[in-house]
Amino acid sequence: MQSVLEGLQFLFRWLHIFVGILWIGHLYFFNFVNGFMVAKLDAATRRNVVPELMPRALYWFRWGAAWTWITGVLLLLLIFYHGGLTLDLGMSWGLGAIVMVLVTFLATFVYDALWSSGLKANVRNATIVSFLLLAVAVWGFVEIGGFQPRAVLIHTGAMFGTMMAFNVWFRIWPAQQRIIAAVKAGKAPAAADPALAGLRSKHNTYMSLPLLWAMANEHATPFFGGNFGIPGDYYWVFWLVVIAAAWHIIFQCYRIAGKVSGM
Repeated sequence: MQSVLEGLQFLFRWLHIFVGILWIGHLYFFNFVNGFMVAKLDAATRRNVVPELMPRALYWFRWGAAWTWITGVLLLLLIFYHGGLTLDLGMSWGLGAIVMVLVTFLATFVYDALWSSGLKANVRNATIVSFLLLAVAVWGFVEIGGFQPRAVLIHTGAMFGTMMAFNVWFRIWPAQQRIIAAVKAGKAPAAADPALAGLRSKHNTYMSLPLLWAMANEHATPFFGGNFGIPGDYYWVFWLVVIAAAWHIIFQCYRIAGKVSGM
């Protein structure tokens, strides 16, 4: 039975990496290449290019997102819940742990409400509020859920991944369908659609790099305290620093992408 479970873990990891590459690869293409290129096209060229390119790219984008989320949840069930890697030694499943699992998958609705509210008009303030809420969730994984370090990382990653998949299917894809239809008809898309698709796609890009760190949780053990001056009880604070640093790296990628030109 153990060999069967190990085989399933490997199979789901293999598929998770494959569909993750499909998804995140297209995400980076849209944000670091395509968006800057399409902005330079004239209306006639855009009317020919967009209806041909975007439906094809968005097909792999949205199904890559769906299957990355599905295989990720299967791995979470197999490795952390069935494998007993979620809770600290001596801890047992209780209300606190169950609540934090629910937070992992339901936080997307708090995120969506926040970034659908008037607060989104002030990106700086909305980002600060988002990071503070994230810090509370990470603290909750440790202090309320009793999660061990690997589980703190993977549940943060699952939270990001759920938000990202939600954005793809319920915010970006519907908006892009309307944009493609408008461009094909030779009309200007409603201003709200490019703004919504662009904002949520940018959010996904920022969340993607911390998500990749969380996916590699098994290999992040040197950062769980005791090394590099990281106190053991506050490794989760370092995790928040990693997230902030990852966001800065993505910011720099956007800055560079805006300077790259065609020939």
